[in-house]
Amino acid sequence: MLNLFATGIPQEITAVLNNRDQRVELQNQLVADASQTQSVVALKLNIPGPIKNNADLTRLFLAGLAAFKQKLVVVRQIDWSKSTGPETFLIVEGSPLAIKKQAAIFEDRHALGRLFDIDVLIWQSDLQQVQPISRQALGQPTRRCLLCEQPAKVCARSRRHTVAELQAAINQQYQLFMETD
Repeated sequence: MLNLFATGIPQEITAVLNNRDQRVELQNQLVADASQTQSVVALKLNIPGPIKNNADLTRLFLAGLAAFKQKLVVVRQIDWSKSTGPETFLIVEGSPLAIKKQAAIFEDRHALGRLFDIDVLIWQSDLQQVQPISRQALGQPTRRCLLCEQPAKVCARSRRHTVAELQAAINQQYQLFMETD
């Protein structure tokens, strides 16, 4: 069986946090630059454990990205592949709520969707910062865990599942995708 996590450079939490800070800066700039008819979308993988990027994970990311983009009018794309994981930022035509609905459908229904974290970003004037639109804003339930039916954030915070269990599920999901694609 394919092991997406067999190679790669293990990442320390400091690298992940530094990448997050750089991502926030870029997202703020993209939201500020987008027109009122456009939405800013940030895509990355939900990858547990220290290996966040390698050739196999990049292939998985690119396959999901291509599928997600099929129904969008992309104005600008910024690919950001770092050792902390592949990411892409899109400026697309359409309202943020409509694009978030498409993102939620992709995350819930596409064979690779559960492995993606797709944020549609808006300026929150009351908070004076860029924030992602929540699923709750669309009247949808929170995302479910990859392994059980609990909310994903509850399982992640409590560390209900081991990294090995989550990685095995990701390997299996990607293997099934490759066999049927």
